[in-house]
Amino acid sequence: MSSESRLAGIIVRKERWGLSWRGRAILLALMLLVLCTLLVRVYPFLARTHRVDAHVLIVEGWVHEYAIRAAVEEFVSGSYQRVLTTGGPVEGAGRYVNDYQTSASVGAELLIKYGLPKEVVQMVPSRAMDRDRTYGSAVALRNWFQTEGSGVSSINVITENVHARRTQLLFQKALGRNSRVGIIAVMNPDYDAKRWWGYSQGVKDVASETIAYAYAKCCFWPSRRGDE
Repeated sequence: MSSESRLAGIIVRKERWGLSWRGRAILLALMLLVLCTLLVRVYPFLARTHRVDAHVLIVEGWVHEYAIRAAVEEFVSGSYQRVLTTGGPVEGAGRYVNDYQTSASVGAELLIKYGLPKEVVQMVPSRAMDRDRTYGSAVALRNWFQTEGSGVSSINVITENVHARRTQLLFQKALGRNSRVGIIAVMNPDYDAKRWWGYSQGVKDVASETIAYAYAKCCFWPSRRGDE
């Protein structure tokens, strides 16, 4: 690189290398390739389904009714012995009131409404209004297992589409390395998962969950307290 100065070095002219039109075209093509790869891969990455051999099915109680119906089908078609619903105070409550005003209670009622026998459904409510309700629900489940002395070492958790990857991560953090956590993602029927970017709800779901998963993976450090 050559340079030239004027006015006693106050002004300097320098020659530099820069991208030609061909270089810009190649860079743009690479950026488009990366973007297309992300568009295709991010949804299946977040909306992960990976079952483990388990006799206990966990249902996040806040899910919509299409996921509740899928949970009923999962229970009937699998080798499950019982269903546990999780979740804290319902949205808008502002604080914990009682166990029957939690997402866990709502989810349990819907499972029974859609055909599961009462005796196989158990709500495991969380009383916490933590920064991460999913983790708080998983901690409540862990504490319930310990109190009941159930000896459960593997579970499958059912949740909605792109929330699945984060749910599995946080349940695994709460339950510990000695537990096996499977995950089942139920697709949202309101949009095509293969073309999620063409729907406002799809963009909202993927964008928010991408940020939330990155935070949970890199920045979320759960406290060591044993209760909520």
